[in-house]
Amino acid sequence: MREITGAGVMECRKALMEVNGDFDKAKAIIYERGLVKAEKKSERTTGAGILWSYIHNERVGVLLELRCETDFVARNLLFRELARDLSMQIAAMNPKNSDELMEQNYVKDDSLIVENFIKSVIAKLGENIRVEKFCRYEL
Repeated sequence: MREITGAGVMECRKALMEVNGDFDKAKAIIYERGLVKAEKKSERTTGAGILWSYIHNERVGVLLELRCETDFVARNLLFRELARDLSMQIAAMNPKNSDELMEQNYVKDDSLIVENFIKSVIAKLGENIRVEKFCRYEL
C-alpha cells in the first residue's frame, strides 16, 4: 500500500483498519485525503522550482517551468520525476496552456487527470506545486 500511494505507514494502517482490510477502498481513502491536503496547500506561494527540458526523438521539444515552495523540494527526486512526466505529457498531448494541461487525462494512467496526478505529488511532498508555464516545439 505504501509503495503504491506514497503515504506513511500509519496512514496506510489507519485506512486499512477503517475499511476492514479492503485494499482498494483503503487506497481510495488515502488518495482522497491526499487531494484534500493538496487543496489546503494551493494558496501557498511557490517561490522555488526548476526549468525542465525534454526532447522526444529529436522532433518535439518541451521547456517546462515547474514551481514549488522551497529549494529542498525542487531538488527532490519525486519533484524532478513530476517535471519529467509533465514534460512528456506536454510533448505527447500538445496542450495549449496550463488550464488545458490540467484537464487532460494523464498519459501514463488514464484513470487520472493531470491535475489530480499533481495533487497526489503535492500530498506526498507537503508543498504546493504548480505549472508556471511551458512551451512546446515541433518539427
